[in-house]
Amino acid sequence: MVHVMGDEESISSWIKPLGRLSVLYYGVGHMLNDITSACWFTYLLMFLTDIGLSPRDAAIVMLSGQVADGFTTIFAGELIDRFGHFKIWHAAGSILVAISFSSVFGGCIPCDIFGSNSSTMQTVGYSMFAAIFNVGWAVTQVSHMSMVNCITLDSSSRVVLASCRNAFTMVANLSLYAVALAVFHFRIAVTKLDIEDQYCWIAYVSIFIGCCFVGVFLIGTKEPRTRRGGEGKIHQRIPWDYWFKKVLYYQVALVYMLTRLITNVSQAFLAFYVINDLQMAQSSKALVPAIIYVCSFVVSIILQEMKWTSSRLKAGFTAGSIMWILSGAGILILPSSLYGFIYLLSVIIGVANALMTVTGISMQSVLVGEDLNGCAFVYGSLSFLDKISCGLALYVLESYQQTSPIILSCNSVMGCVSITRYGLGLVPASCAVIGLVVIYIMDLDRTTISGPLIQPLLA
Repeated sequence: MVHVMGDEESISSWIKPLGRLSVLYYGVGHMLNDITSACWFTYLLMFLTDIGLSPRDAAIVMLSGQVADGFTTIFAGELIDRFGHFKIWHAAGSILVAISFSSVFGGCIPCDIFGSNSSTMQTVGYSMFAAIFNVGWAVTQVSHMSMVNCITLDSSSRVVLASCRNAFTMVANLSLYAVALAVFHFRIAVTKLDIEDQYCWIAYVSIFIGCCFVGVFLIGTKEPRTRRGGEGKIHQRIPWDYWFKKVLYYQVALVYMLTRLITNVSQAFLAFYVINDLQMAQSSKALVPAIIYVCSFVVSIILQEMKWTSSRLKAGFTAGSIMWILSGAGILILPSSLYGFIYLLSVIIGVANALMTVTGISMQSVLVGEDLNGCAFVYGSLSFLDKISCGLALYVLESYQQTSPIILSCNSVMGCVSITRYGLGLVPASCAVIGLVVIYIMDLDRTTISGPLIQPLLA
């Protein structure tokens, strides 16, 4: 009788809305991944080209990391579904990220070992540590994302968890840009060693900040269950082909992939755009992204207090897509003489990113529903598409930049026009258009996702 009552209480706590602390503890768990990812997409290509690698070789380094990340998500999802223990996987991945990330932005260790500084050796050396870093990153990501559906069965709480996670993604990005702004201001780079020193400092501080939050997550978050449903029934492990038979799986996968393409491609080329095309000060490559993430953070906090339905998820994604289409057009036509308008575009992009990211991730939770013993595979397979597509897109853009002039033309009206301008303006906007089409035909469950958080996240 005592056991039955305890089990009923446990099930009851699983289906009711989460409290503020539970959401906060979960939300900070991806901070290490987020702050290193922000550095990866914002500064990796710039760092590698600044130290002498060609754009194509720099793209190969990024592609090697993205491919390693993509394949690891599949295997990590399978292993987590099979064995559980989300927090152990999370901790192991975080340790690997912390150990390897500084080598991605440091000197070429294999070059020192073999006594060669050839471009081939540098490309191989940086690619090796990029792959190791992304293996750890993928394990942490899949374990953290798949926990959402096992922490609670309450649909509104799942959206709140995704929104809180996204809010702390913004905190991580802002932390990175604050660190970068300070480093670029106080440590002026003249030589290759100075450049490596700059980015090493950024990497070390980022790792320290992220590890502090990972510790809070591991201490404050309970290991979620995986084997019981809302009525206490035992669930068998779900085979892969179960998801492949669902049309919604492909629709959500495409929406998530397009969302990540938008955010990652824009993040990777924004620094090049403000420096080369708009000819702004060096500090702008930290300030402009910071504005984007401030706006995203504010919107993410607002989104978590809303009552959600399937139609509202689609409406939120649609609004974000339209805003990105308008922003892409603005990026294409903005002349360098009016560079101040990039700050307005940054606000619009920040709001759009938050809307698309929160709703896109929440659609994954709608897809999984109560099918808990296959959720890690879903998140892993969708992340696989995200990583491979982003890596290939960036490789193609960087390769084209190497075979064509970096600056295509300059005139008194537009200033300088480059491949970066077209990549930053057209790729995210095109993805947003495709996303609108997919959202229009998508048939999400019509179950109401309602009920705000018990207490405000930020009282």
